[in-house]
Amino acid sequence: MSEGIMDLIMHDAPEFPEGTEWINTRFKVSLKNLRGNVVVLDFWTYCCINCIHLVPVFSEIEKKYSRMPVIILGIHSPKFDNEKKPANVIEAVSRYGIEHPVALDRDMRIWRAFGVSAWPTVVIIGPTGRVEFKAAGEISVAQLELLIQDVIDKYRRNGLISRFRPRIKTSKPRNFSALSYPGKMSFSDDGSMFALSDSNHNRIIIADSEKGTILNSIGGMKPGLSDGNFRESSFSRPQGVLWHSNKVYVADTGNHALREIDLDQKKVRTLAGTGSEGFLIDYGIEYDADGTALNSPWDVAAYRDYIFIAMAGLHQIWRYSMKNKTISVFAGSGREDITDGDLEGADFAQPSGLWLSGNKLHVADSETSSIRSISIKDRHVSTIAGEGLFRFGDAAGRLSETKLQHPIGLCSSGTTIYVADTYNSAIKSIDVKTGISSYVISGNKKSMCRFGDPECDTLGLFEPNDVKVNGSNLYIVDTNNHLVRRLSLKDRLLKTLDVG
Repeated sequence: MSEGIMDLIMHDAPEFPEGTEWINTRFKVSLKNLRGNVVVLDFWTYCCINCIHLVPVFSEIEKKYSRMPVIILGIHSPKFDNEKKPANVIEAVSRYGIEHPVALDRDMRIWRAFGVSAWPTVVIIGPTGRVEFKAAGEISVAQLELLIQDVIDKYRRNGLISRFRPRIKTSKPRNFSALSYPGKMSFSDDGSMFALSDSNHNRIIIADSEKGTILNSIGGMKPGLSDGNFRESSFSRPQGVLWHSNKVYVADTGNHALREIDLDQKKVRTLAGTGSEGFLIDYGIEYDADGTALNSPWDVAAYRDYIFIAMAGLHQIWRYSMKNKTISVFAGSGREDITDGDLEGADFAQPSGLWLSGNKLHVADSETSSIRSISIKDRHVSTIAGEGLFRFGDAAGRLSETKLQHPIGLCSSGTTIYVADTYNSAIKSIDVKTGISSYVISGNKKSMCRFGDPECDTLGLFEPNDVKVNGSNLYIVDTNNHLVRRLSLKDRLLKTLDVG
């Protein structure tokens, strides 16, 4: 969320406030109890793409220093209201496989005490309790390892480093049998089947739309980046999927890659990306796709001979040419904001959902809690609903009054846009013709689904990541419930699809 700014300030680190709630451990965490150790603080919030990028960095550091007095502590200082709820943070910790203690800094007291102003921020505290380093922005494993080693070497000479690290037992990520944090879905041309990204199982499944029976499972349970047949291939926390003719295109988020599944040949190949996190590229230039690094692609949509990619990590929309096998920036300056206008000058903030409707590309712009629209013909970006990075809520009605909270998925049918209003655990509809939004399923208000009806599934949604229309039904990827739900648009009955 911020450019890296190094801040080398030598002062005593403030103790964690009394009553700070910690998850993922029963250890009584305090800086006093950790004297003699090098303590690394990760200030994060689980909506933040740059914070997500640091998860594997800290995981690698934990492995490297597993027998040394180096302790990683997460400080979850929330941006969105939804991120203040302990149950939601627990799900995020499980989803991203975080295995160190995490403080619930709901009122931002630790954030303010350490003078933090951006997500993510890394703070290193020496064994005597002094702040040795503070920086905002992403950091590599090599950079962080060098900083930690410098602190260890500095204090080892004075005999101030502990010989032993405390035994801090943490919880292991939970395993789920059928689906694990499923991300997005896409239907076959005739609607009889769907592709679903079973994200934490690192696979794509093909299932029957009516019964949910799994027909094909593509990719293994372990993350990886390998092409080949369905059994040999591997993915890493894939998100967006697009069923296009006899192929399924995949935003392979954890691998920073665009993949293609050929359903006829039963093979997977990589179209774009190097497997490493990429950076901004020049606007207006076509780059060789297989040699260009992507950055957390989150969704995909097709238009003629192009695949549009929601490049969440760079706050842009990119475009892959199926004909020329090149990739380029289609829209977005790379600044994280909400600014309409021409394609190059417009700003997005972590775009996470795409849907093509005629010549318009609709975008779920998550960090601005907005729905944006790109006119491909006029090469212009406009905002349908939403106001900015810190303007969010839960309201429906006129579009000027509509409030969302970190929406991730969307689709449209006719003049209606359906939105997975993720952090409100809701589904909303926007009628672009009348300029009115409505609740389809609400997390905390009266729902159009007839809850209480014996044929209606009364389990509420939990951070749904996607919504898609198929015939007279609305399919919902109910991510934190690890389910696919189906809502009849005729009688408003909500049921759980038995995927397996």
